[in-house]
Formats: sequence, structure tokens, C-alpha cells
Amino acid sequence: MPIPIKLAIVYYSTYGTNHAMAEAAAEAARQAGAEVRVVKVRETAPQDVVNSQDAWKAQQERTAHVQEATPDDLEWADAILLSSPTRFGGAASQIRAYIDTLGGLWGTGKLANKTFSAMTSAQNPNGGQETTLQTLYVTAMHWGAILVPPGYTDPVIFASGGNPYGASVTADGGPLKDTDIASIQHQARRLVEVTQQLKR
Repeated sequence: MPIPIKLAIVYYSTYGTNHAMAEAAAEAARQAGAEVRVVKVRETAPQDVVNSQDAWKAQQERTAHVQEATPDDLEWADAILLSSPTRFGGAASQIRAYIDTLGGLWGTGKLANKTFSAMTSAQNPNGGQETTLQTLYVTAMHWGAILVPPGYTDPVIFASGGNPYGASVTADGGPLKDTDIASIQHQARRLVEVTQQLKR
């Protein structure tokens, strides 16, 4: 019987790609035996800016039911999976703003020894996806988290573009490709399985 673990999947999604990635990861993690919370970070852009773009406003309305992430979600979790769009080679400002609320947890060692993995998306394959993942891992290193990137531990990594740091989706406005879903779900299962091993 698998060891029960608690996984927090924290995402920000402007148009829906990272939300879909979070849901795909959650499905695989639950199948692997994890208790999962999928939470979104708070929108920091002015509402009139959101309202000015139909797709952005529609995504906000579609996910109004999703709970907003708080530091408590990471304190609760054994494992953390963060999913952020890429913005100029780094995480979206909304994700960074959420990370800035975690000083109390970090300062008291409550993020240490949790497992951590990250996913991202960008409009094109070379839009900074790898640097976004690397900087998220650097942040987690400051916490004392245990990094669990997918590496090349399954052929699906190559099929989806070959990024060993984490699932990275080229967002074209359409649904996730089957190869992307396979890569995301492998990463989520690996995170759960490594966390279970550490809890033995």
C-alpha cells in the first residue's frame, strides 16, 4: 500500500495553459496515492487590465471556484509542484508575489526537506522556459527543499521536447498535446514516488 503524502500544486494561469497542466498533474498524483490540493495564486494585475483581454477575463471566470494559494498550503504539504508561465525568462510576477509571502515559513524552516518540482509554459519553445524552471529551483534551494526534476527518467520527456528540468509546454492557445500530458503526469508521479520513498 502506498505511503500517503500531501501534494500542493500551486499555479498561475493567464489564459488556461498552466491551469490545465496543474489539473493533469493532479490526476496522476491522485492515482499514485497522493492527497492533492490544487490552488491558484492571487491575481495581481489590475482588474481593468484583465477585463481588457477577453481570454484572460474568461479564464478568471472559469476558475473562480479554485481556492487561492496561501502559505498554509505549503506548510500542509509534503511535496510542492509549482506551475508558472514564463515571462521574459522568469516566473510570472504573480508567482513571485506569492513566493514573497513565504518568508515566515522559510524563516522558521517549515519549507525545508519538502520535495519540490516545477513546470512552465511559454508562447514559443525558446521563450525562456528552461531559465524559468532553473530560477524556481534556485528559490526552492534557498528553502532547503529537495529538488525532484524529471530528468530523463522516461521516454515521454524526449517526446514532449526533452526538457529535463520540468514539463514545459509551448502554449498555442489550444488544448495540451498528448505528449505534454504524458510528460506532466510522469513528473507528478515521480514527485509523489520520491516523496513516498523519503517518508519510508
